[in-house]
Amino acid sequence: MTPERVLDGVKVAVLLFVVAIVQVSILAGTHILEGTPDLLLVTLVAVALLRGTTVGAVGGFFAGLIVDTANLQMLGLTSLLLTVAGYWIGRYGETTGRERGHAPFLSVAVVTLLYALGALLVHFMLGEHAPAGTVMTDVWPSIALNLILTAPVYALARRLLRPLDWADRPQEVRLLG
Repeated sequence: MTPERVLDGVKVAVLLFVVAIVQVSILAGTHILEGTPDLLLVTLVAVALLRGTTVGAVGGFFAGLIVDTANLQMLGLTSLLLTVAGYWIGRYGETTGRERGHAPFLSVAVVTLLYALGALLVHFMLGEHAPAGTVMTDVWPSIALNLILTAPVYALARRLLRPLDWADRPQEVRLLG
């Protein structure tokens, strides 16, 4: 493993750690138009699009573990959801190309909705109180707030995480036919 890749991993870890702490301490109690901005989810999307499935999944697990520990919630719930989100957004970035302008915005909108549905489903399966009506009405303002955060967060992530060399970058999947 080259020193550049190690430094890149440290940058990702520090970025996700700081954003997770900001999310838990400042943004968790912020409600704007009945929605809550999720800076951690937007940052994870940016990292996963730029670095792929492995970094997205590991980063999602790491960030989710920090959030669960800080909130004293059921350990692993947020980790599970963010791991799946990081993996699938990383996969989307690898298969369709990261350089498309709409990719971060589409990814943030879809993953915000699926994250809310996934949290609702996991709470329901665990037998906990899961008000579907409240979650589904609050998710639309959250999507809008996350889309507002997408451009600056993605630009910052691109600036912090240097572009990969073509030899290191996962190859884009091309469909035949």
